[in-house]
Amino acid sequence: MTWFSANTVLIQGTVTTLFLALSIQYPMRVGVFSFAGAGLFGIGGYTAGVAMTRLGFTTWPAIGLGIAFAGGAGLLLGLVLFRLTGLYLGMATIAFDLIVVVLAGNLGDLTGGQTGLYGAVGRITLWHLALVAVVVIAAFALTERGNSARRIEAVHDDPALASSMGIDVGRYRLTSFLVSGLVAGLGGGLLVLMRTTVTPDAFGFQLVVLALTVVVVGGSRSIVGALIGTVVFTWLPAYLAVVGEWRNVVYGLIVTVAAIYVPAGLWGSILQLRRRFQQRRRARVPDGPETEEGAGTLALDGMRST
Repeated sequence: MTWFSANTVLIQGTVTTLFLALSIQYPMRVGVFSFAGAGLFGIGGYTAGVAMTRLGFTTWPAIGLGIAFAGGAGLLLGLVLFRLTGLYLGMATIAFDLIVVVLAGNLGDLTGGQTGLYGAVGRITLWHLALVAVVVIAAFALTERGNSARRIEAVHDDPALASSMGIDVGRYRLTSFLVSGLVAGLGGGLLVLMRTTVTPDAFGFQLVVLALTVVVVGGSRSIVGALIGTVVFTWLPAYLAVVGEWRNVVYGLIVTVAAIYVPAGLWGSILQLRRRFQQRRRARVPDGPETEEGAGTLALDGMRST
């Protein structure tokens, strides 16, 4: 328990960063180039903070309201940007993130302006975080199995072909915005109520950079990749504190090397190595008469011939 107590802030950051990363990773899995998760993260956080400090909500109802608002905002954004794809969609969603930051700093007493909100004290323990994380991870893991995974892969790889096979591509695109909002709202609400404060500076483009770094380096096609990237980039800065002023340089070098030499992400590279190992093992298994079955067959044929 001493270790957990000493690393409570890092554990909290790990869980909320994972939710942020998933809010961007899931749309990418569906083939939607959206960075709206950062803005939705802020909406969830501010909503939960306002609910506690202005409306008198308790912890979990406040978080629930943040999830609902962020999910609704994500779905509405998906409807507005329905026809955009690729780079244009990415730019539009980044603009959305920046708009959220500007609104948060200019809504006066409601959001606390540039000063921010204070006193949003939530009762969230590490056990609560663990339970929520397990539920979210399990839910995302289910989307990587069976028909759901195959449909998502089809929509990502070839939307036209997926549509011709009867898959409602538009519904999957809208669902990705909704899921992004729900998980981002959850992460933002948890973060604000654990830190008890929220300011506009806490959200914005830096969250896009963090989430992209986690997803790209960890792996963009699986929740395991997002989890690996989250652990690395949440805990790495703390351990790099020993290098002092050179911490950011070392951090940048690690990210650069990973991006160049591990283009599939850490988890993707692990899967590639495993597949190569399995292929080599299959290649080493001799075929024909050299196998035990083949040798037995030849021996039986020889006895029959005599």
